[in-house]
Amino acid sequence: MLQVTVALPSGQGETFSLEPSSKVGDLRILAQKSFQRGFLRLVAADHSVVDPAVSLQAARLEDGDHLTAIAVEARLAATDRAFALFFCGGDQVVTLCDPDWGGDSSQVQGQLAGVQQVPASYGAFAAILTDGSVVTWGSPHFGGDSSEVQDQLKSVQQVQGTRVLSDLGAGAFAAILADGSVVTWGDEYDGANSWEVQDQLKGVQQVQATNGAFVAIRTDGSVVTWGDPDLGGNSSRVQDRLKGVQQIQATDRAFAAFLSDGSVVTWGDPDYGGDSSEVQDRLKSVQQIQASDSAFAAILADGSVVTWGNPASGGDTSAFLAHFAYV
Repeated sequence: MLQVTVALPSGQGETFSLEPSSKVGDLRILAQKSFQRGFLRLVAADHSVVDPAVSLQAARLEDGDHLTAIAVEARLAATDRAFALFFCGGDQVVTLCDPDWGGDSSQVQGQLAGVQQVPASYGAFAAILTDGSVVTWGSPHFGGDSSEVQDQLKSVQQVQGTRVLSDLGAGAFAAILADGSVVTWGDEYDGANSWEVQDQLKGVQQVQATNGAFVAIRTDGSVVTWGDPDLGGNSSRVQDRLKGVQQIQATDRAFAAFLSDGSVVTWGDPDYGGDSSEVQDRLKSVQQIQASDSAFAAILADGSVVTWGNPASGGDTSAFLAHFAYV
């Protein structure tokens, strides 16, 4: 039997006795129960993470060794009908609820090594792994099947999914690679049709999505849009104004771009915030923009707030400010 001591950074420790053939993961489970922590990462004296999948012997642990246990925060992702629980750097994703909408990850569980992020579309998940690859599951209609682009999904930096309002719709994912290019998959009418603008998708730093369209911010502050034109996939009406873009927020059917000069440019469905003409003269020195499902709110440098879009979702400025005054 090996005697291995595991201690938290606080100094609290416990010594465990295990067979040399036991997995490091078994030791971790004992430590998690003893310290009443949801998930721990075991770190050796040389600051390397000890692989939970190997035996104590294979990890070269000896009798009397000490390991440090680092608590890792649990993270939760969700589609419309399923949840995914994971830990950054972990080798497992726990899924539940509707299996057809991402609630069953059993077929890909063996591929989930070193999970970093788990973005979601309306009905599918896409896990970004430590090596920069992506594993997807859930409804193929919402991007759960990435087999057609799997060989392109390397050195992935970010993944963004679209979402939809009804079961009749579909969805897509867009992945930014390390070289600034973009790979999309899913339903071509809801954002997977990036081949139409593929020659423009270079130097991409960020991607944002509505229910069925994407917008990419490039390093030069310009943007590229694609997907359903009614949901923000066509920015031609305001393209000449989309320069020096710092940030983009999205409602279900429209985009709002915050520019370096403090102004805002919007496009997409007017009823969902795509038309800011009525408040455009007030959208100056903007500091931050936030979105609901169908309205936008901007905080200005003087601390005032400007809203537009669907009044029922916060687009009625007067109603919003009446409540804001009491905060």
